[in-house]
Amino acid sequence: MRPILLQGHERSLTQIKFNAEGDLLFSASKDSVINVWYTHNGERLGTYEDHNGAVWTIDVDSQSRFLVSGSADNTMRLWSVQTGKCLYSWEFPTAVKRVAFSDDDEQVVCITEQRMGHQGAIRVFKINREGDGTDQSEEPISFFNPIGSKAVVCAFSYVPNLIITGHESGKVALFDYKTGEEVLNNERAHMDVVTDLQLSPDRTYFITSSKDKTARIHDTRTLMVIKTFSTETPLNSAALAIGKPYVLLGGGQDAMSVTTTSLRQGKFETRFWHKIFEEEVGRVKGHFGPVNTIAVSPKGDCYASGGEDGFVRVHHFDESYFRAKPYGDIEVEQ
Repeated sequence: MRPILLQGHERSLTQIKFNAEGDLLFSASKDSVINVWYTHNGERLGTYEDHNGAVWTIDVDSQSRFLVSGSADNTMRLWSVQTGKCLYSWEFPTAVKRVAFSDDDEQVVCITEQRMGHQGAIRVFKINREGDGTDQSEEPISFFNPIGSKAVVCAFSYVPNLIITGHESGKVALFDYKTGEEVLNNERAHMDVVTDLQLSPDRTYFITSSKDKTARIHDTRTLMVIKTFSTETPLNSAALAIGKPYVLLGGGQDAMSVTTTSLRQGKFETRFWHKIFEEEVGRVKGHFGPVNTIAVSPKGDCYASGGEDGFVRVHHFDESYFRAKPYGDIEVEQ
């Protein structure tokens, strides 16, 4: 599995995302630039430059037409994927920590930071897809402040009007964005801050990672924990493999605490775990710092990881990965 090393950022990676076809990879970083790369050869296609602060989060719509990003400069921006032009900018009182498109591309949810007299807030915007995309509404169709622990990650569920949120306390919840009401929660989904939330292709279950050193798969409707993957290092990201029963986990101790902990803790690998049997099946080394973000191509042929070291590594799976029979001889219906 020969990695392709993508060198286009001067600071650590915050989030990476494949488009729906899996031929493009978008990367966001603290250096305020968003890059887009060709997945098959690692060539940089272009950049999206307009933010004046760390870009914390990105998402791309299912048609690879619009890209949305959230930044420490207190703005959320909508971009044309094709031209790299910033089409619209929404301004907030605090930094934007997470953005996500709905599955019909019609809406975007964003979480803004709790800071200096401002509560953490969740807003949902309707995206006008008519014309060139510059004619957007400044006002959200929904705005609410989750009570209690602040929300840090979010996504639209498959149920209309419901948003899945992950919180600083480790809580996972469902909110009705029309009313701002918390419909359901699991206060003890994790024991520490939820660092990532990624959905299955049909959005019926999702995986979260946490600083509590575990990743968990949850049922979207009931928020029940279905599977738990316990590691020995704080996790920053978790992704679901496509077409194979694996989950990919990434993390590592922060640089300042590496010297004070055991040898194994400072290792910065992507860990592959069996989704059903909850056993670790392999590791891929490569980064010189914690793995901050992991994404799997929707085609299932490769995955990418973004590190604290400023590099993105794209790994195309070998033939042996597809030939492996993780269940023995049973054929599993996909």
